[in-house]
Amino acid sequence: MPGDATTAEEQPPVELFVKAGSDGAETGNCPFSQRLFMVLWVTGVTFSVTTIDTKRQTERVQKLCPGGQLPFLLHGTEVHTDTNKMEEFLEAVLCPPRYLKLAALNPESNTAGLDIFAKFSAYIKNSNPALSDNLEKGLLEALKILDNYLTSPLPKEVDETSAEDESISQRKFLNGNELTLADCNLLPKLHIVQVMCKKYRGFNIPEAFPGMRQHLSNAYAREESTSTCPDDEEIELAYEQGAKALK
Repeated sequence: MPGDATTAEEQPPVELFVKAGSDGAETGNCPFSQRLFMVLWVTGVTFSVTTIDTKRQTERVQKLCPGGQLPFLLHGTEVHTDTNKMEEFLEAVLCPPRYLKLAALNPESNTAGLDIFAKFSAYIKNSNPALSDNLEKGLLEALKILDNYLTSPLPKEVDETSAEDESISQRKFLNGNELTLADCNLLPKLHIVQVMCKKYRGFNIPEAFPGMRQHLSNAYAREESTSTCPDDEEIELAYEQGAKALK
């Protein structure tokens, strides 16, 4: 019945299956897996994570997901394999008042930083020095758009009766001071950008982007981010074939 509270005993078990890293046990690099890992952690639901060595899949995993697609989610006896639909499912099932509402109130929070990963991919996969400056410029422009959004006050931050300067946002994350679905989607990708650009291009997020630097700093201070993040070595290994050193 709508409105009936589900007791802890009635809550179906939630298990997230993700790709294992190079050791076959720890979490491997996959921004989609980390995104769902973060979503579950932030909601406050009790859940478990199972890492899958893709070279040695167990009989149980083969039965649950014959196609072997990772990540996938087991909710009770229901198996969910579509990443986007998994997020929609979790929003519908793990909802207030029992669990935190994670949807961002400001639609712009969901699209901020949308182009960054595509610009990063073009930049990091390029091996031609003649193209590097333009590709780096494209990435910087995408990062600047995100930085502008992070430093611009949200409507709820603006007090028209206040005499204080509210031109710079003081919020910690995309949509406020708490993590939302928007952060869970963006932060895993931003971390990959930071790790790989530093390794292959000696590129760090510029000091001129205070909003982005603070956003990442705030994220790294949260267990939901650090405990779901793969080791840097796993990220580097995942991009070993695709990332190109400049010749």
